[in-house]
Amino acid sequence: MENVLAQQGASVSFEKVISLKQVGSPLISPDGKTIVYSISSTDWANNNYDSELWLSRDGNAPQPLTRTAKGSSTSARFTPDSKYVSFLADRGEKNQLYLIPVMGGEALQVTKDEDGVGNYEWSPDGKRLAYTKAEAESKKEKTTKERFGSFFIEGEEFKQSHLWLLNFHYDSIALAGQVPCYPIRKDSLQTATTPTVQAYDCVKLPMAKRITSGDFTVTSFQWNPDGKTIAFNRQPNPLITSSLRSDIVSINVDTKEKKTLVANPTGDFFSRWSPDGKAFVYSSSLDDSTTYFFKNNRLFIYDVPTAKSREVAQSIDENKNVLDWNKNGLYLSAYDKTSQKVFEVDPKTGKSKPLNLSLDLVNNVSFSKNTDLVALSGRNHADLGEVYTGKLSRSLKKLTNTSEQIKGWNTPINEVITWKSTDGISIDGVLLKPRNYDTAKKYPLLIVIHGGPTGIDLPDPTPSYVYPMLQWVEKGALVLRVNYRGSAGYGEKFRSLNVRNLGVGDMWDVMSGVDYLAKKGMIDTTRMGSMGWSQGGYISAFLTTNTNRFKAISVGAGISNWVTYYVNTDITPFTRQYLQATPWSDMDIYLKTSPMTNINKASTPTLIQHGEFDKRVPIPNAYELYRGLQDRGVPSRLIVYKGFGHGINKPKERLAATWHNWQWFNYYVFGEKEPALPVE
Repeated sequence: MENVLAQQGASVSFEKVISLKQVGSPLISPDGKTIVYSISSTDWANNNYDSELWLSRDGNAPQPLTRTAKGSSTSARFTPDSKYVSFLADRGEKNQLYLIPVMGGEALQVTKDEDGVGNYEWSPDGKRLAYTKAEAESKKEKTTKERFGSFFIEGEEFKQSHLWLLNFHYDSIALAGQVPCYPIRKDSLQTATTPTVQAYDCVKLPMAKRITSGDFTVTSFQWNPDGKTIAFNRQPNPLITSSLRSDIVSINVDTKEKKTLVANPTGDFFSRWSPDGKAFVYSSSLDDSTTYFFKNNRLFIYDVPTAKSREVAQSIDENKNVLDWNKNGLYLSAYDKTSQKVFEVDPKTGKSKPLNLSLDLVNNVSFSKNTDLVALSGRNHADLGEVYTGKLSRSLKKLTNTSEQIKGWNTPINEVITWKSTDGISIDGVLLKPRNYDTAKKYPLLIVIHGGPTGIDLPDPTPSYVYPMLQWVEKGALVLRVNYRGSAGYGEKFRSLNVRNLGVGDMWDVMSGVDYLAKKGMIDTTRMGSMGWSQGGYISAFLTTNTNRFKAISVGAGISNWVTYYVNTDITPFTRQYLQATPWSDMDIYLKTSPMTNINKASTPTLIQHGEFDKRVPIPNAYELYRGLQDRGVPSRLIVYKGFGHGINKPKERLAATWHNWQWFNYYVFGEKEPALPVE
C-alpha cells in the first residue's frame, strides 16, 4: 500500500500517520517520586485504539505498567500513600478497579461490581473509595421488554448514575480469592455427617454501599480534604442538555445527609476544593440560558462558612480549564490564539498571571501534593506531544520521546498567517507549505476547516483526522486551516461574531483567506478544494451551495439545513443560541444560514461523509444535501460509515475515510484517475 502512495507523491502512508502513538494524562504521586501517564496506540487487529499506562520512578526511563488484552487501562490514580497506582479496565467482567504497586508486579482486582465502575476517587486517608455507576435494569423494565419488545420514549431513555462507597484494606484485597468460598463452610475432608466447622477464613472482595439515590444523576465529584464529605454535580438525568440544570451538592458519606450548595438557574459545575476544604472553585452560567455556547465560562470561588461566591480570573478572556488548587494558588489553562498557557490565580484577589513555560502548548498539569514537582503534557508547535517533569519555576525535563516517531518524515512547514476578512475582522490561519516551497510557483490549495465552531487549528507536524494533509503537501499543494470567527483562542467577542451570521461570516473568512493567498501569487485558483468535519462540514456545505470557485468539496458530518438539524440533534439549544431563534419564530434566519437554501446554485462536485448513528448532526442532514445535489445533477457521493456516531473513532474506518478524501480531491483537483481502494 505504501508503494501505491509513493507513486502518487507521498512518502508516508496513511497507516503510519494513523498508527502514531500519543502520550497524555500525566499524573504525579503525592510524594513526587513517581509519574504515570498513558500511551495510546493503534490496534489494527482489533480495529481499536489501545491506551495503557507507563510509569517513571525517580526520574528514570519510563516502563510499561499495564497491559489489558483487547481493551484499555484508564483513569490512573495514586493511593494517598504513593505506594500504589489504581486504574480501570475491562478484563472480562465489565469495567473494574485494579491496583498495582509502583515498584511493579501483578495488578490486583479491587472491585467486582456486576454493573461495572464509572468514575472513582480515593478518600484522603486512602481507606475508602467513592465511585459512580449507572443503575441496573429494573425488574419492571425487564418484564416490560419481555412482553412488549424494545421501544423508547424520547427524552426518557437513560440510566441514572449514583455514588457508591467502598471500604478499602490492602490485605483483604490481596487475600481475596486465594481460598475458595463454598455455600457451606466445610473443607474437602468433611463428609455429609461431619459437623460443619469453619476450617479457614473465606475472604471476598469488599462490596460497595450506595450513598446517593433519587431521581437525578451524579456526574463529576471530589472528596473534601477533611475526608468526611463529597461534593458532586447533580443534574436531572445524563442527557447532554440536562447539564443546563446542574447543581452542586455536598454529602456526608457516613450520615448520607445532603446539602445543596450552589443552585443557580442554569448549570453550575464543581471543579476543585481548596487545600483546607473550606472553599471550592466552580464554573457557572448563572442565569444565562441563551448565550453560554459561545460566551466565556465564568469561574467562582464558593466560601463554605459564609455560603457566598465571588468571581475570579475575569481578566482571562477565554474559556478556562481548572487544573488544580494547591498551597501555591489556583491553576488554570486557556488558549491564547495558537498557544495554550497556564495561569496562576491568587484565590484571595482573583487576579491571574500567565506562567512563562518553555512550551507553545501545555495540555495538562499534575501537581504533587507534598512537593513542588509537577508532571505535565504539552508540545512545541513543531513537535508531537510529550510528558515533562520538574518545577514550574525551572527548566522542565522531558520524560518521553514521542517525536522520534516522525524523525526523517517529510513533514510540512507550518506558518501562522493573518488577513482581513470581508468585514475587516482579523483572521488567523495555519498555512502548511512543502519544505521545498518555491516562491515562484503557484500551488493547488486545499482548505481544511475545523469543527466546533469553538475549536481551533494549531501548528502541527502531522495534522490528519480523515484528511491526508501531510501527503497533499508533499504531493505539491498548500493546505490552509482557517481559524474562522467563532474559534477558540481569540476571546469572547470574536467567538460571538457568527451569532446570527453562521455560514455567511464563516464563508467571508474562508474566501478572504483564499483571496489573500491569491494576491500574493501563491496559489493556482483553478485548482482548489475545501473540506471539514462537523461545523467544518457545515461550512463546507455552505461553500458548496454558495460559491463555484472550488473544484471539489468534502462535507464530513455537516449540517445542511438548520431546521432539519434543530428537530433532530441532541443539543437543540446550540441552534437556538447561535441563531437566537427557533424556526417557528424566525424562519428567515434559518433560511439565510442553511446550505440547502441555495441548493439550485450548487455545481461543485461534493463528497459527503457521515456516521450511521450520528446524534450530534443526525444523518438526515447528509441525505438532504445528497438528494439536492443529485437532483441538480451535481457530481456527488454519500459514504455512510456503519455503526459510527459523530466521529470516526476506529482505525480501519478512519483509513477508509482518508482514502475516500484522497481519491476525491486527487481526481477533481489534481486531475488524476480515481483509483479503487487498494487491496493487498
